[in-house]
Amino acid sequence: MGIITLFLLCSFAVGTAQRKVTLDPDQPYLRKQVSHGAELKCCYTTGEKSLHVTWVKQSTNKTIHTVHLSERVKKGVTPSSNKSCGTLTLDHLRLSDYGLYHCKLSGNNVDVLSHGTYLQIYKPMEKSINLSESTKNKILTAEGVLLLLCVLLPSISLLSKSKRLNELEKNKITREEENIYQGLNLDECWSTYDQIERPQTHGQYQDVGNLKGEEEEEEEIQLEKP
Repeated sequence: MGIITLFLLCSFAVGTAQRKVTLDPDQPYLRKQVSHGAELKCCYTTGEKSLHVTWVKQSTNKTIHTVHLSERVKKGVTPSSNKSCGTLTLDHLRLSDYGLYHCKLSGNNVDVLSHGTYLQIYKPMEKSINLSESTKNKILTAEGVLLLLCVLLPSISLLSKSKRLNELEKNKITREEENIYQGLNLDECWSTYDQIERPQTHGQYQDVGNLKGEEEEEEEIQLEKP
């Protein structure tokens, strides 16, 4: 029975606190560079005249601890007629400043924790080589020339290869035509022709002489007969 009574009292107290304080949505995410500054806000509406604003930080290991104020870390409150905003200003950010920051409002029967803002700290990449603009332009020009050569050289090589193949084909055709007439020598042809014609002519003259001799022999035989 006592436990139920305590639970009801706590629920009543929380409901009363929520009715007394209305929180505005927090900025869920904030990304800043190392050595820069950051400002976190927690705005709320309340009828309470005295509210104590503190800031707590939740790290990745889910531990929550109060933010310690210093010359680099400062907090403040900007009141207005309708709403008030608690601020947390961090100067010269460090990598260790990352985490989820909550605004805690506490007062007379009030103890409220805001939704929170996650602060991410990043370190920009450093240039490994510091080049001037003129050097960059020269590098770009050299890259363009190399790219042009990569395009032209294969084309020139293909053209020269095609030209060389055409010349080889022409030389091959010329050699084949020369080989056709290579075995034919005109002087030898004329000498061979002469050798063929001379025996035929000599044979004809020889036959005429033989005929005359035979006729003379026949006449002598006829004369010798009584």
